[in-house]
Formats: sequence, structure tokens, C-alpha cells
Amino acid sequence: MEQTFVMIKPDGVRKNLAGECIRRYEARGLRLHKMRLDTLTAEIAQEHYGEHADKPFFGELVKHVTSGPVVLMILEGEGAVAAVRKTNGATNPLDSEPGSIRGDFGLEITQNIVHGSDSVANAQREIGIFFKT
Repeated sequence: MEQTFVMIKPDGVRKNLAGECIRRYEARGLRLHKMRLDTLTAEIAQEHYGEHADKPFFGELVKHVTSGPVVLMILEGEGAVAAVRKTNGATNPLDSEPGSIRGDFGLEITQNIVHGSDSVANAQREIGIFFKT
């Protein structure tokens, strides 16, 4: 059973979209394995988005993701990584298809409601960051 990591970002939580996002993942056939509400520290956010550290938007991204509570989840199912990415839509909400989370609710590339792992390897890395056992 493939697992993936999902974060509903502060803008998604502020807009009261957590339940809608979870509903869409579950309706797609994914199973919620673990979930918690948390507020990220700058250190954790920088570790999570470390591959973007040299990009001009890095500081803005860290500032946004630490600006309020987030919902952290492990979802599982067949093809979970691809299923979440399709459900989320393109990173830039303006390029997302209607019916996707970002296409329906997002307007900005940084404040794009959700994060989902882009590969099985990154899902394992991200699960390790947020769900250390």
C-alpha cells in the first residue's frame, strides 16, 4: 500500500477547507492513516522545503507555511502519490483544472491550499520529518 504526505497549508485552514480537502481525498479512494493539526516552526519548514533554499521564493514560502496552523496527513492507497497530485491540481492554481483543490480554491502559487509529495521517495522523506516515531 503506497503512502504519501499531505499538508493543508495555513490558507486552507483559514478558509475552513480542511474538511473539504479530506473529503476529496477519501472520495478518491485514499485512506487516512495519520493526521494532526500543528503549527510549524521555521526550522521544520526550512527542512521540509530545503530543495528550494536557493530560490527567491524560499523565504516567502517558509513565512507562509509558518503563519498559522496546518493539517498534516499520511494518506495511503494504490498510487497514492499520483492520486493526491491529481486531486490537488497544478502547483500554480491558475494552471489547475476546475475540480481540483487548487483549481477550485487557490489563486496564488505560494498560498495554494495544499502540499502533496511529488514522489514516493519524497513522501517517505516528508513523512519522516512530520511523523517521527
